[in-house]
Amino acid sequence: MEYHEAVNFLFDLRRFKVKPGTGSVRSLLAELGDPHEGVEYVQVAGSNGKGSTARMVESALRETDRRVGLYISPHFEDVRERVRVDGRKIPESAVREFVTEVKPILTDRAAAGEPVTFFEALTALALWYFGEADVDVAVLEVGMGGELDATSVVDPVASAVTNVSLEHTSVLGETIEEIAATKAKVAPADAPLVTAASGDALATVREVAGDVVTVGERDDGGAGDAGVDASGSADETAGIPGERADIAVRYEGRANHAEAGVRIDGDSWSVDARIPLLGEYQALNAGIAVALLRQIAPDLDVDTIARGLRGAHWPGRFEVMERDPLVILDGAHNPGACETLAATLAEFDYDDLHVVFGAMHDKDHRSMVAALPALDSVTTCRPDTSRAEDPETLARVFERAGVDDVRERDSVATALADVRGRADADDCVLVMGSLSTVSEARTTWTRTVVPAHVRDAADAEALLDRAHVPDSGPRSAASAPPESAVHRVVRTRVEDRQARALAAELRSLGGRAAVSGQDVESELVDVVLAGTLAQFDRLVEAMAGAPHGLPGIAARIARQVGLDADATTAADVAAGATADSDATPDREYPWTDGAAVMGILNVTPDSFHDGGEYAAREDAIERAEELIDAGVDILDVGGESTRPGADEVSVGEEIDRVVPVIEAIADLDVAVSIDTRKAAVADAALDAGADILNDVTGLEDPEMRFLAADRDVPVIVMHSIDAPVVPGKDVDYDDVVADVLDELRERVLLAEKAGVDRERILVDPGLGFGKSKRESFELLRRLDEFRALGCPILVGHSHKSMFDLVGRGSGEREAATVAATALAADRGADVIRVHDAVENVAAVRVAKATADPFDFSLPD
Repeated sequence: MEYHEAVNFLFDLRRFKVKPGTGSVRSLLAELGDPHEGVEYVQVAGSNGKGSTARMVESALRETDRRVGLYISPHFEDVRERVRVDGRKIPESAVREFVTEVKPILTDRAAAGEPVTFFEALTALALWYFGEADVDVAVLEVGMGGELDATSVVDPVASAVTNVSLEHTSVLGETIEEIAATKAKVAPADAPLVTAASGDALATVREVAGDVVTVGERDDGGAGDAGVDASGSADETAGIPGERADIAVRYEGRANHAEAGVRIDGDSWSVDARIPLLGEYQALNAGIAVALLRQIAPDLDVDTIARGLRGAHWPGRFEVMERDPLVILDGAHNPGACETLAATLAEFDYDDLHVVFGAMHDKDHRSMVAALPALDSVTTCRPDTSRAEDPETLARVFERAGVDDVRERDSVATALADVRGRADADDCVLVMGSLSTVSEARTTWTRTVVPAHVRDAADAEALLDRAHVPDSGPRSAASAPPESAVHRVVRTRVEDRQARALAAELRSLGGRAAVSGQDVESELVDVVLAGTLAQFDRLVEAMAGAPHGLPGIAARIARQVGLDADATTAADVAAGATADSDATPDREYPWTDGAAVMGILNVTPDSFHDGGEYAAREDAIERAEELIDAGVDILDVGGESTRPGADEVSVGEEIDRVVPVIEAIADLDVAVSIDTRKAAVADAALDAGADILNDVTGLEDPEMRFLAADRDVPVIVMHSIDAPVVPGKDVDYDDVVADVLDELRERVLLAEKAGVDRERILVDPGLGFGKSKRESFELLRRLDEFRALGCPILVGHSHKSMFDLVGRGSGEREAATVAATALAADRGADVIRVHDAVENVAAVRVAKATADPFDFSLPD
């Protein structure tokens, strides 16, 4: 079974109506051998805040040595987002394996009149995969209910009901009490149920669950001491006069444009943290998460909990994408959520408020609009789903609410392009109304157009397989035209209607195209486009007046295939042109004029190749001068080894190792990089004279991205599974290049949202870090595909064990390293990180001279 066939089968189950109960999932798992048993589970139920709370719990647990699963809904771009282990999406291969095994079972059940629903099947998939992946603990976001929800097939070790409101009354009950009773039955057998429910809902939760830990707001004007009486709002949240909540939380407002401060107090402990989730309600969610964590992992210290909370990024929930103008995505889709959104928006200063609004037809649009603040303009649109309300109908709602400037557009992409083109730098652009609307808008920042080099028929077949093009469809898209033509091949993910339009137009121009076999409403699909530069040029011209956001997509394709672009238009900006690497940098960097060489200067006793050689300050300075004389452009100073099995170094010790060396070499004629995964070390290194941050964990320290933004310095974001590397740890990739590119995409966006310009974000595929030797070579072979991220590319391969594949063991990898350096430079690397300077500088210069012999000259 192919992946697109498996996905089509799962989504086809949406035709079956939701039915309460755990019987279907329980019996399905039994037929699979109950693979989920042996995993500890945490259930998070409630009317609102379930996903945020689950994400916080999972993020904090990942700070430990536990293997952690997460099951959430809905997804934004890919159904695999719903099932994660250690932060990584379930592989396509696992989805194929699961569906292959269960399809006969589910088909038989449907024929017998006992069908399994979409949500039930995905829940079974998640639980099956958590068992297969040997997960220690998995956090499950409950669906609409509690007792009768598919996730309740497990026996949780900890559970929460975030809050209770009237929802899904036809299934859960017609009163708050009935709904609360259903949700409260997720209570664990041997631990108290955690809740921030109030009033009658809380009374019912207590009656059903018995043992309960309550979480309430503090409004006492000060942090207070841990364990003090939580008066004021905490009493009101508990809903019982005179009784304080067991855990008191206080929302301390925005710490910056992307984070808020929270204080959480228990009887004998307190947590002060920042969370990347703005809004007062998120403080309650954080309090619930901490209460759960103290049950699941009592060994967690408050600093680890705070770090985990700060790393709990949750897309589309008051997500600040840009600041000039302020661009915010929020999935508010009911009146209550709109009220919360308005309150959070009040924490920001802006001039005019421009709203892009797309909602489902079954929502209370008038009450949603009434809950919003004063609007200066509204642009209504239709997400790509049959449930979406007509933009004209939505426009009338806003007009009747008194908004003067109301416009209608055919798609989210078109609406967003229009509004971003009109908004001034001090304005606010708010995209809202449904998660579907936010999801489509978010592709403005996340979409990649991936170049592909098709050298032979095998390359072409592999590319079409990665794009899930069925064997029965046209598979000639990647085949090369006559050798006299200048040929380009690209792959991207777009809406189905966009893919069909691009493919049809390029074929009409004599080019070739193929579209994924995935056939699911409102899901993104892959499209492969191949043609000459002239054909792509005509494609872009043909798309200029097309609907559904196609002009912006075509502009991105044009830049990726190398077409000369005219002056950037508003549509280009809306399509993400400001994030492209071909934008003119505002300053010169060592990699501005071609590949730069970064010389490694490890001041450590235990690095894998040169540990101990330059640990003394005098030896390090002498080595730095040698590297500079050999022609390196950057010195990368590291004070902690990331070799397999290396011990962690304290912040103080790492600073003591690197700062004296950086101070001594800062005035030399070379850029200095600090190789560290700790923001405190990076800060001290910048003070000492470093120019660049090199983070091998890809911004795992939440402060690192803000440090890079505040200090206005380049940051290198590397893809890694663990740093230091965990020996023998297996990582499953469907396609290592596509998977690494996908995961780096979100890390780059994280840095951008913190305020780092994309031209100052370098990406490192992380050869050897959680990759096999063959996978490392595959990353090197297809290095040019990382151009899709619009960032300079760094390659670090020096003396790594990947060269065992070509018969070069430890101590004999110099020649192999030099050969790989030449290949990396030829494939588009902007920075090449090596130990041996003379030989690798020569290799880079040969690659540059070969690329353009009549323009090459030696550096001064």
